[in-house]
Amino acid sequence: MPIRNGAAYLAALKDGRRIHLDGRRVADVTADPAYRGTVASFARLYDFQAAPENRDLMTFETPTGARVNRAWHLPQSPDDLVRRRRAIEAWSALNFGWLGRSPDHLATALSGLMMGHDVMAQHDVRRAAAFRDYFAYARDRDLFVTYVIQNPQADKSKSASSQARDLVLHAVDEDADGITVSGAKMLGTSSVMADEIFVGNIQPLKAGEGAYALSFAMPMATPGIVLLSRRSYEAGVTTAWDYPLSSRFDENDAVVVFDQVKVPWERVFVHGDVDAARTQWHGTPTHVYQNYQSQIRLAVKLRFLVGLARRIAEVNGSAGMPQIEGTLARLAVEASIVEGMVAGMEAAGRRFGPYWVPSAHLLYAAQTYTQELYPRFVNTIRDLAGGGVIMLPSSLRDLEDPEIRALIEATQVSSVTDAVGRVGVMKLAWDALGSEFASRHVQYEMFYAGAPYVNHANMNRTYDWAGATAFADAALALSPRPDWPARAAAE
Repeated sequence: MPIRNGAAYLAALKDGRRIHLDGRRVADVTADPAYRGTVASFARLYDFQAAPENRDLMTFETPTGARVNRAWHLPQSPDDLVRRRRAIEAWSALNFGWLGRSPDHLATALSGLMMGHDVMAQHDVRRAAAFRDYFAYARDRDLFVTYVIQNPQADKSKSASSQARDLVLHAVDEDADGITVSGAKMLGTSSVMADEIFVGNIQPLKAGEGAYALSFAMPMATPGIVLLSRRSYEAGVTTAWDYPLSSRFDENDAVVVFDQVKVPWERVFVHGDVDAARTQWHGTPTHVYQNYQSQIRLAVKLRFLVGLARRIAEVNGSAGMPQIEGTLARLAVEASIVEGMVAGMEAAGRRFGPYWVPSAHLLYAAQTYTQELYPRFVNTIRDLAGGGVIMLPSSLRDLEDPEIRALIEATQVSSVTDAVGRVGVMKLAWDALGSEFASRHVQYEMFYAGAPYVNHANMNRTYDWAGATAFADAALALSPRPDWPARAAAE
């Protein structure tokens, strides 16, 4: 099979999938104004990996002879992990880190689950074998898979089975051919633009909730799968010059509804086993591995934002001021810390069978850190920009009118560029920092890995507390414990 390119990806999206947006059904995501710019950006990723000069950087040969993205590779050494990371960085650089759910994310997650195949086989040999076969199928076709693993928000104080309405995805029937599922999952990021969707449950389940303990994968065009798309930021832009990020990288999110969907047994990976539903995330490398990919992507995004901060300071004529130099240095330090933590995860990784996986406690440390860092990072750059991101022409059309352009040139002044250059920097800054697209990204970076208490719990679970407290105990042991209470009693 040839390396998958953009044309093959675009052709696969014309499958009749059911997407609802603004009171209508979307006919073709590759052409619809709500999605076409972002779909083209995903196609560009595939064209990049298919280019002969990028073949070795981006792809590897599978056991069946297919050549696919390196995100599907199962690393057996730190060097393997670094080679995967460089491919992920190269793809992320094409979108400056703004496509959080690019195809390499789920390829990484599924690879982590594949590395835990033997663990899952202890729960159910047949279901583990089904996943093994699916992994090979998706890998050899280099599919764009996304996932839904969170339940819709309803009454957060209640479990899946205790909601007032039976809205959470669950199994309603099974027979010799497979299971039938109904209900909903939320935050299907990039589901509008993916080939297939992997469904799971990452939230805790209690005994007796086996109907909700599910894991399976299906094509997006499967009858009964309905995508309720959120508002398209791409559709709301005036021009790509005014919104250079929103117009190209709005990966969209959707509530995914399953209406009596038939899932064949060969696509069912967990069914009815609450323990297996939890193990697939935390008893295998899956959770660590997928979020390691996210930290690589975020490191690229932070590097972009540092560069944008520098350009803002330059067009404002403040880059040489000591206090601004200090602010830029702090941003560079924080971005470098994330890059260093990614490298640390690789170097301090561990063996999982024959595989090499990133350090769990450094991954969760990075997640906890960046969850708090990102909104602070954005606010710092907004301080640098000041009113410049508001004092802007309404759209590119203003520049097309000679009289209005003359006024713009008289009021948009910079010592390092012309009026169009200054406006261009500030338009980019607004789209990255203050637009609806930017606001969604702040929310995404703060919560894609779960609420803060979830990350704190993961950090507490994986940190070497025994080793750390042993240090403290060793220091306490340096000085003999005084026996003054005994002496005082004798006196």
